[in-house]
Amino acid sequence: MMTIPFNDFKDQIAAIRPALEAAMARVLDRGWFILGPEVEAFERAFADYLGGGHVIGVANGTDAIQAALMALDLPMGSEVICPALTAAPSALAIYAAGLIPVFADVDPVTYTLDPRRLAECLSERTRVILPVHLYGLMADLPAIQAFADQHNLIVIEDVAQAHGAAIHGRKAGTWTPLAAFSFYPTKNLGAYGDGGAISTPDSDLAARVRAVINLGQTGRFQHTLMGINSRLDEIQAAILALKLADLDSQNQRRQAIAQRYHDGLSDLPLQLPTAPDGYEHVYHLYVIRVPSGRDELRAHLRAAGIGTDVHYPLSLHRQGAFQSHPIASGGLAVADRLTGEILSLPMYPQLRDDQVTTVIAAIRAWYEHKAV
Repeated sequence: MMTIPFNDFKDQIAAIRPALEAAMARVLDRGWFILGPEVEAFERAFADYLGGGHVIGVANGTDAIQAALMALDLPMGSEVICPALTAAPSALAIYAAGLIPVFADVDPVTYTLDPRRLAECLSERTRVILPVHLYGLMADLPAIQAFADQHNLIVIEDVAQAHGAAIHGRKAGTWTPLAAFSFYPTKNLGAYGDGGAISTPDSDLAARVRAVINLGQTGRFQHTLMGINSRLDEIQAAILALKLADLDSQNQRRQAIAQRYHDGLSDLPLQLPTAPDGYEHVYHLYVIRVPSGRDELRAHLRAAGIGTDVHYPLSLHRQGAFQSHPIASGGLAVADRLTGEILSLPMYPQLRDDQVTTVIAAIRAWYEHKAV
């Protein structure tokens, strides 16, 4: 048992349990569980939160990426550039849509897709760039979009880890024709089960996405598009609508925890998370970079009852499923190096200040022992 777990939902659920039970009871009493009023209400509320446009609920974040790609009706085998350092679903969704992921290296400071490496991935088959907003920080969308415009490419944001993040006040999920969200329970806006969404400012694209995620139907039993079965259910939509009201305050708490970590660790030989000027980081994860001894530090924290994780221990091109896929011609040295050095510390809004202090003290104790 961890004294300080890597993640913990007990306090979060306890704080809103009466409202949760009322929301679920409302769905059960209505007896309408798929494509009903709760999904419609959440889609409207989330679109308002983002600042307008259309939101379409789906079953999970992986499906959100796949359906967004399918809605574009690209030639089979088209290539999609995505970062090598991300969760496997980013690439699995590309493959599920009948397309080919091409892995690009990441920036050594932000860990997000490095726009300077995009040209190395370009081919006559390239159609899409899928930047991943990683750990709560947005990728460099202005530079990525500029490259896409130059080469007539489409950009789709993977916003699974950055609900509420922004660049110069403009929220993640609003910069591109399509954006994909995950509401996995650990996300900044998390369901208590699986869930996801796609956002778009384009009415025609929204209609195509709605058809794609509902078996390709444009009318009942009228399957005019190739589609999948991926619909956000009513209970999860009701939960998400309830939790959406607190998303900004929960993100502010994450930022306060991150500041405590920064204040307590900044004099150690670590690379701490940073955000470029004008970027709002919402700290889905608090990931430090340990140039030497990452696994030993992690073992020390485990012995102290502190949970940690590694996001991610293998670059995607090192995963067996993707080893035959193309990569940037310049290689993926930054992503490969990061996988051996990054370490995710406990980060969730219910983490107490004294628990953060304990984590800091344990890390400092390891460095003091190491120096002896």
